[in-house]
Amino acid sequence: MTNAPHADHPTLALPPFLWGSATAAAQVEGAAHEDGKGDSIWDAFARVPGAIANGDDLEIAVDHYHRTTSDIAIMNELGLDAYRFSTSWARIAPDGRSINRAGLDFYSRLVDQLLETGILPWLTLYHWDLPQALEEHGGWTNRDTALRFVDYAETTYAALGDRVQHWTTFNEPFCSALLGYAVGVHAPGRRDEAAALAAVHHQHLAHGLATTRLRELGAQQIGITLNLTNAIPANPADPADVDAARRVDGIMNRLFLEPIVLGAYPADVVEDLAGLGLDTLVHDGDLATIAAPIDFLGVNHYHDDLVSGHPDDSGADGGHSGATEREAGSPWLGSPGISFPSRELPRTAMDWEVHPAGLRTLLVRLGREYPTLPPLYVTENGAAYDDVAAEDGRIHDVDRDAFIQDHIDQVELAIADGADVRGYFVWSLLDNFEWAYGYDKRFGIVRVDYQTQERTIKDSGLAYARRIAASREGSRPGR
Repeated sequence: MTNAPHADHPTLALPPFLWGSATAAAQVEGAAHEDGKGDSIWDAFARVPGAIANGDDLEIAVDHYHRTTSDIAIMNELGLDAYRFSTSWARIAPDGRSINRAGLDFYSRLVDQLLETGILPWLTLYHWDLPQALEEHGGWTNRDTALRFVDYAETTYAALGDRVQHWTTFNEPFCSALLGYAVGVHAPGRRDEAAALAAVHHQHLAHGLATTRLRELGAQQIGITLNLTNAIPANPADPADVDAARRVDGIMNRLFLEPIVLGAYPADVVEDLAGLGLDTLVHDGDLATIAAPIDFLGVNHYHDDLVSGHPDDSGADGGHSGATEREAGSPWLGSPGISFPSRELPRTAMDWEVHPAGLRTLLVRLGREYPTLPPLYVTENGAAYDDVAAEDGRIHDVDRDAFIQDHIDQVELAIADGADVRGYFVWSLLDNFEWAYGYDKRFGIVRVDYQTQERTIKDSGLAYARRIAASREGSRPGR
C-alpha cells in the first residue's frame, strides 16, 4: 500500500542546508511502562545491579512523552529546520509483534505538532531499544528478529508514512551490536564475539529488508546512520600501529559501510574475523538485500581514534569511540592487542578528545573512497561537559559552544572540499539518559533539571540558534 500526502500537512520543502537537533526515544521519553509500552532491553538492563551508573533507570528520563508541546516550542525558539527522533519499538510493538495503538498515536501526535510548526520530522526506527520479549528469543543473534523488524517498520510507516518523509532504519549498529553483544556494557549486556557478529549481520539484513519494504510502500527518502571514525596509526612508521589502525577502521567503519554501499564485507575484515561464523550467517541473496539503494547516509562523529598495535600496560585509554572509561579493558571484535594512546588534546567529560578537523577529514574521505554514496547528513555531533548554572540562571557552557561552532566550521570546509553534506544535527537537544552513564553526562544544548524537569536553553543552544539564523542570510552554513 502507498499512503497519500496528509491533506492538512503538505510536504515540507528542504532548505538549502538542513539544521536540526536529535534525541532518542529511550533517552528522553520516560513513560517507560505507560499506555501499553513494554520492556525494552534497556529497561531490563537497568535492573541489572551495577549496569547503569548510580542505579539510574529510564522510567522518567526527561519526560519528553508528556512534554512534547513545550519541547517543540523550544525547537522553534532555536529555529530548527528538523527534529531527528526515534520511535520505540517496545512502545509500538511491546512484545515485538503485537501492535500497541496508543504507542502509534503518540508518535502521530508528535509528527503532527512538528509539522504544524514547520519542523521536519526525521524518524529513526531503531535507536537500540529492542523489545525485551525478542531478546528472550535470541535478540539480534536470531535471524528471525530481522523479519520482525520489517513488520515493525511496515506498521510504523502505515501510521506515519503520509507525513514523514525521512526514514532512518538504524542508528549506530556498531554500538547496538558490538557494545551490546561482545563488550557487554550496553544492553543486553552479553559478552560473546560470535553473538556480536551475528547481531551485526542480522541488523544489516534487517536494514536491507526494511529499506526494500519501505520503498515498496512509497517511502521516498530512506537511509541509515553510522558512527564513523578516523583511525590514525600512532606511529605511521610502525607496522604494528598501521595494522592496528587498519583493523579499527575495518571494525568501526568498513564492516558497516561496505555491505551497504558495495554489497560485500571487506575481505581483510572477513579474514580478521575468521572462526566467528560469518560464513554460516550469510545466506544466498543476503548481501544483495543489504545493498538496497539508500537516499542518504547519516554520519555520527564525535572524535578521531589514535591507534596503536602495542598494548597499553598503564590502563590509560585515548577515549575511543568503542569504549570509554566505563568500558576500560573491553575486547575488540577480532582485534586483540589494540590500544588508544592520547594525543594530549583537550577532552570532554566523556574523556573523548576534541579535534574538530577530524570531521572534515572524515566527510571528505567518505566521498572520495565511496563515490556512489548518497548525500551525507551529520546526524550527531556534540559534547558532554559538566555544566553549572550561573547565579543569573544561565548555563555558560563555553566549551560545548566552542565544540559545536568549530565542528560546524569544519563542515563548511568539507563542503568547500567537495563533500556532499546537506545538513547538521547537534547532539543533543536535551540533557538525557546517557546509556550506561545514566544521568551523569550532559550532552544537551538545553539543560534539564532532573528533579523538576525544568528546561533552560544553554549558551551553546543560543549560539546555535544565532548560527542557524545567520546561515539563512546566505546559501551555505555560516556563523
